[in-house]
Amino acid sequence: MARSARALLTTIGLAALAFLLSSCDVGGLSPIFPDPVSPNGKGIYDTYVGISVVAIIVFIGVEAALLWVVLRYRRSRQPAGYMPPQVHGHTGLEIGWTIAPLIIVLAIAGYSFVELQKDFQPISNQEMTVKVSGHQFGWDYDYLNGVVVHQEGSLAAEVTPFVVPTNTLVKLQFDANDVIHSWWVPAISGKTDAVPGYDNFSWLKIDKPGKWRGECAELCGSGHAQMQIIVQAMDKSDFEAWMAKQKATTASSSPSPS
Repeated sequence: MARSARALLTTIGLAALAFLLSSCDVGGLSPIFPDPVSPNGKGIYDTYVGISVVAIIVFIGVEAALLWVVLRYRRSRQPAGYMPPQVHGHTGLEIGWTIAPLIIVLAIAGYSFVELQKDFQPISNQEMTVKVSGHQFGWDYDYLNGVVVHQEGSLAAEVTPFVVPTNTLVKLQFDANDVIHSWWVPAISGKTDAVPGYDNFSWLKIDKPGKWRGECAELCGSGHAQMQIIVQAMDKSDFEAWMAKQKATTASSSPSPS
């Protein structure tokens, strides 16, 4: 009995430790899912939390039932030569443990599908559009006004940020010019594939100034690890000043007509 109690306490302790480590002061539930700053990121975050709650409840229920059987029917409590009742088939129980998981899985699938449809549809009410092109090994951000930010990947230094204004609905149009890449900034949006010859879409609307880090989430070659992403949100006045500077730089670097 003492050994069983120790095993139970150890299991509970490890679970508590994992929970505490996952909720340290890193923003959000873990470094993988920081606090969202865009509504679509918030939707994905809430979906993750909702599915996790269901999974934890199922896990605790299964483990509790297992522990109850192990402790209640352990051999040391039974007389010598004891043979447990041999029960073969229970229609109600079999239907229950088939239908219940099916309902849970279908509910999770339906909820996730609806949420992802909202987050990755090509919107039509955007305030600005940015074309994001992936290449080995970096990203180009075309603001469709002559300004293009080249975000070449690097592990040695911080990459050039992709700059957007706060509280502005920005449509993101993705493609690639060599292999499949995947644009992923966890605080902002889910993973969106950049595919050669095919346009994918997402969007963002960041509610506060700041910088958020992401990376390519598709193994795309030997330099995959250096395809870091930095998204910087500025107040609209600061963004307009930044954009004016980029346009001036672009104009000054353009060749003069002969």
